[in-house]
Amino acid sequence: MIYDVRQVTTYAYTSTVPFSRHAARLLPVNRPGQRVIEAALDIDPAPAERSDARDFFGNRLTVFALEQPHAELVVSLSARIEVQAPEPLLASLTPPWEAVRSEAMASADLSSGSPAHFLYPSRSVALDPAITAWTAESFPRSRPILEAATALMTRIKSGLRYQPGATDAKTPPAVAFAAKRGVCQDFAHVMIAGLRGLGLPAAYVSGYLRTDPPPGRPRLQGADATHAWVSVWCGEASGWVGLDPTNGIAAGEDHIVLAIGRDYADVSPLDGVIIASGEHSLTVEVDVVPVPSKPLGRSRPATAAQ
Repeated sequence: MIYDVRQVTTYAYTSTVPFSRHAARLLPVNRPGQRVIEAALDIDPAPAERSDARDFFGNRLTVFALEQPHAELVVSLSARIEVQAPEPLLASLTPPWEAVRSEAMASADLSSGSPAHFLYPSRSVALDPAITAWTAESFPRSRPILEAATALMTRIKSGLRYQPGATDAKTPPAVAFAAKRGVCQDFAHVMIAGLRGLGLPAAYVSGYLRTDPPPGRPRLQGADATHAWVSVWCGEASGWVGLDPTNGIAAGEDHIVLAIGRDYADVSPLDGVIIASGEHSLTVEVDVVPVPSKPLGRSRPATAAQ
């Protein structure tokens, strides 16, 4: 499936900002099952400085500085991305979760995709005894890792209420879990905290969901904004598997990956520092539209993707 993705992020300030510096993780990259056909990031006002690089986890990082006075900042992403559904795994044939835990703990790999980086507490995900105990109910002795993780995902979907505005970007998973409500970021953080509490690697994935579901399928929560889900390491043989606890489904053709990290702090779409006084407002508009298939014919070369 090919999608046209557009995200417009607007900061409006109550007083003029003379200088600001920002870091954006808004440009997608090629990943297994995902190909970036073209992508562009437009910044208004035009930055005095801009550089593009990759962070440790392979995400595109755009750092820019504005040196002219401005009362509004608009950052717009336009991209065309092809997504292929991953090959399904038979959950009952994945290794016992204890074996995966032992394998992860014994890993000497320090590359960006190593499970070692996703085993421990991180900036936005502290371990919580209540979440760990609740998670353990889905992980009886010798249960296959993907079967257990899928059961946990289902319990989070049914046990937490999706309620925009109930939390913010800094809400700890323990608070969202106790309140039994939140948004996709909270659902993902709770699941990550529970898995890491048992010694299992879990990564945070930011991205998008298709806006218009296929006929006969329900509209997914979080489809009008950036979305978040979890990638669970199921052992060296099975690799990383995406699970979406907000919607209670495996990540598939409807999920477009933007960035991967240990938690939201690693993949925040746009952050930075401004020199100003007063308040500001933030609006984010997202459209993810499937591109209608066309008859085969001569095609122009695709724009090179990073």
